[in-house]
Amino acid sequence: MFTLGYLIFMFFMALSRFLSDYLIEAIGMAKTYMASGILISIGIAIAISFPYFWPAMFGFCLIGFGAASVFPMTFTLAGTSKKYSPGMAISIIATYGILGMFIGPPLIGYLAHAFNLQTSFIIFIFSGLMLIPVSKLFFIHQKSLEN
Repeated sequence: MFTLGYLIFMFFMALSRFLSDYLIEAIGMAKTYMASGILISIGIAIAISFPYFWPAMFGFCLIGFGAASVFPMTFTLAGTSKKYSPGMAISIIATYGILGMFIGPPLIGYLAHAFNLQTSFIIFIFSGLMLIPVSKLFFIHQKSLEN
């Protein structure tokens, strides 16, 4: 089940990467961030709430589809930074991304050991939901800089 779940997650992540440019053009980058956060959160909530094969696979589909466009959009926005040079901004974002990859798995493992795996995945729901207010604040701040 875990291998198939990861395969489905990666398949839908690749599919989303191919479609994300069209989605960004259609609804804009700010709304795409929010939609990504909602898809990630709903997908994890489904996988946690219904820990059976098909519902979990559907949850992984949503997670993959939602997660795929976040990092490329973030790099795109970093490249347009007015405060830092594009190279510096992209290296800052990459550093935070790598730091998250180092901190995330041990944190999830610690929470899974202390509670259980389903409870530890709740942190992912909050991470997905945090995309919404953070992106709103960012785009409001970006609009105020343009004016």
